[in-house]
Amino acid sequence: MSAAPLLAQASLAMLDTLNPGGWEVRYRDSAGAGKVCLRNGRDLLQLRHRGNNCNRFVVEDGAAEVTVQYTCRGNGYGRTSIRKETPSLVQIDSQGIADGKPFQFSAEARRTGACS
Repeated sequence: MSAAPLLAQASLAMLDTLNPGGWEVRYRDSAGAGKVCLRNGRDLLQLRHRGNNCNRFVVEDGAAEVTVQYTCRGNGYGRTSIRKETPSLVQIDSQGIADGKPFQFSAEARRTGACS
């Protein structure tokens, strides 16, 4: 693993204040919603590149908002901003390329309880 992901992991303290557990992500551009089991807030950074080992670069690291740009070698890239309203409610904006296709979404993520 390169140093870049470790540097990104070492900061982003706001994401550590989010409550772990089951979260529902409601996408604003569609009626769809998805479920995520959060170990920590970093799990929300790469919703279109889950499970990929990506290099991250922290663009903004504030008390209430973070922005991270990431590159997943051979599988695209993305830029995600997360704004915290409460430890159980965040707003997400993300865009990039996944599976060779562009994506862009705005969503609200809310903790719903324990992971199921």
